[in-house]
Amino acid sequence: MTHTVLQQAFAVNFQYKVCFTHGLFDPNNSLLAEHLRTENPAKVLVVLDQGLTEAHPDLISKLEQYFEANKKDISLCAAPMIVPGGEASKNDENLVRQIVEATHLQAIDRHSYIMAIGGGAVLDMVGFAAAISHRGVRHIRIPTTVLSQNDSGVGVKNSINYFGKKNYIGTFATPYLVVNDFDFLKTLDDRDWRSGLSEAIKVALIKDADFFQWMEKHAHILARREMEPMKESIIRCAQMHLDHISGKDPFEMGSSRPLDFGHWAAHKLEYLTSFDLRHGEAVAIGIALDSTYSFLKGWITKADLDRILKLISDLGFDLFVSELTGENLIKGLEEFREHLGGRLTIMLLKAIGKGEEVHEMDHILIQKAITYLESMHKTTM
Repeated sequence: MTHTVLQQAFAVNFQYKVCFTHGLFDPNNSLLAEHLRTENPAKVLVVLDQGLTEAHPDLISKLEQYFEANKKDISLCAAPMIVPGGEASKNDENLVRQIVEATHLQAIDRHSYIMAIGGGAVLDMVGFAAAISHRGVRHIRIPTTVLSQNDSGVGVKNSINYFGKKNYIGTFATPYLVVNDFDFLKTLDDRDWRSGLSEAIKVALIKDADFFQWMEKHAHILARREMEPMKESIIRCAQMHLDHISGKDPFEMGSSRPLDFGHWAAHKLEYLTSFDLRHGEAVAIGIALDSTYSFLKGWITKADLDRILKLISDLGFDLFVSELTGENLIKGLEEFREHLGGRLTIMLLKAIGKGEEVHEMDHILIQKAITYLESMHKTTM
């Protein structure tokens, strides 16, 4: 029997800009309008995080004024849609349906834009809706939290939660544009201000020992909400994130996901706490757990572990919650492997600034790491 096989291969060049500014919707700030300028006014569907509208009651009027001032370049096709913030936006598939329906009712096409303004969860959900509408409507992300400005909002992943599993349904789709307005950070509560810093600890630990040292030096003023060091942290973190996803596996076809350091436990902890634990808070505990595991494995020194746990604590994070038990977490390992789509791959530490992947975890050592963190937690109570 003979067979005919046609081989296809092609490469696609993806490009997008990540911008940093203040006062994005000030009529005198031309950044957004300039990046969307075409021969005809660009039609834009806007989706807003409800928490953001509550913190900034004048945001919708500012948006409308900005579009009016730049009507030669951009057109607001309808009143902004307001959706719940946080994981609630990713747990309700009906919100995706509502956005897709809005693209139909407002005649949004692939030359239009869907603009999401809010935290990382809202950006994830709206990005997914944009990616499945017309096989991909151009998506503009305007992240408004530390976590989304330095990590989730600058990447290529979009998703919602399903089957009780985080990010079960989603796409890899590049945004058209990302704009970070530092002014939005001023109204964050202390927990949300702090939460994004766990992702900075993450990239510093696996990629940049100098950045980790910088964070140690600035931990207390970051915790005191000083804006200049926070801006530097966000930009450095975003750059490392972009550098990583521009590498050989941006759409994660393999099982290697270095930027998920500390996340296998964090994803499970979020569910176990019914999302009372913010994503960044869960990641901080996950980093503490995997760093402790690395120490118990003999890969990093006690002095290095002490530095890591001290930085996490100095930034205001807890190292332990009651839901952190071996029985609860072991199931999370298998769920994480499923999510990777291949063999289990976990990032651990060989040194501060140097990550190392493993393909199995010792359950007894995980429990010892949990017990270690619990004992530290009890001594500080």
